[in-house]
Amino acid sequence: MTMQTFIVLFLGISFGYKIALATVGLYLFEGIMGLPVFSNSPERGIGLTYFLGPTMGYLIGFFSACFLASFVKEGDNYFLIFAKLIISVSTIYILGVLWLGNLIGWNKPVFELGVMPFLLAELFKIILLTLLTKKILNFRKFI
Repeated sequence: MTMQTFIVLFLGISFGYKIALATVGLYLFEGIMGLPVFSNSPERGIGLTYFLGPTMGYLIGFFSACFLASFVKEGDNYFLIFAKLIISVSTIYILGVLWLGNLIGWNKPVFELGVMPFLLAELFKIILLTLLTKKILNFRKFI
């Protein structure tokens, strides 16, 4: 389990969509330029080679996830925060599965390969972030 999706959502909540999108964009740019910032890099290749691999859809989904997570507001209750975060992180998996399916073929069990192994960990991260969100938003007032 990595905390990538947690951080992507955290960026959107804590800094708003402009800084979150810029941060994710810089992260992806660094990886495309060959810095070893991606998971399992350089074992699975570096730079553009890695980026265009099976995880590209998920990496592009980071943009939509941090953007949508920025809509979590101070007055939201825990259920609404949880729902917004589920929708946000779902865009990562939707884009990821679409790319993975096109890359490896739709005759393969794409959902079982690209989503199922991560659901429990993702649920844990979203619950944790839901519980921390009110504290994060309180801290944001001081920025």
